[in-house]
Amino acid sequence: MEENGGVSVKDENREFKRICVFCGSRAGYKSTFSDAALELGKQLVQRKIDLVYGGGSVGLMGLISKTVFDGGCHVLGVIPKALMPHEISGETIGEVKIVADMHQRKSEMAKNADAFIALPGGYGTMEEVLEIIAWSQLGIHEKPVGLLNTDGYYNSLLALFDRGVEDGFIEDSARHIIVSADTAEDLIKKMEEYVPVHDTAAPKQSWEVNHLLESTRSGDAL
Repeated sequence: MEENGGVSVKDENREFKRICVFCGSRAGYKSTFSDAALELGKQLVQRKIDLVYGGGSVGLMGLISKTVFDGGCHVLGVIPKALMPHEISGETIGEVKIVADMHQRKSEMAKNADAFIALPGGYGTMEEVLEIIAWSQLGIHEKPVGLLNTDGYYNSLLALFDRGVEDGFIEDSARHIIVSADTAEDLIKKMEEYVPVHDTAAPKQSWEVNHLLESTRSGDAL
């Protein structure tokens, strides 16, 4: 955001080449969760955005990856070797990169994505998105982070963030790191308009782990 005669001017909307979607190997009990995964996949295809995800072929992971792959966009799945028997059923989808552990999985997904979206999911999904939110707060990256709040799934988590602000554990500006919306279309639009406004702990150039987030494609920036 630039200042023009004392008036804030928002930068041009972001254009995403690759979005990392955090989601689970389960589909959940409600059809609305599967519908949300399918709709997000269709939105990525419509915008010609490639998918980076956890590499599974079951649950919401399977739904969104197949939708994006069948729509003609590239799909990169990153999965620890130990989880392959649990999260892959039948043929793999798109390009699959096998890694040693969960830490490597997250770093690979992060460095290959321009933005992050969490679908409804369990502990793993929440842990992944919370870590990427913390990285933004620390100044490791400036990429948008979105919650697809289908059927109010993340209402309690968002309320917890608000409580963190009220009780002095989260800076008010850092609360705006998280973008949320009820539909995939609205969420992507909000993320395209995202401008970092929070103070960071340190500039990304000072982090020794910055190389983990460098894009594998030359010329791409965080």
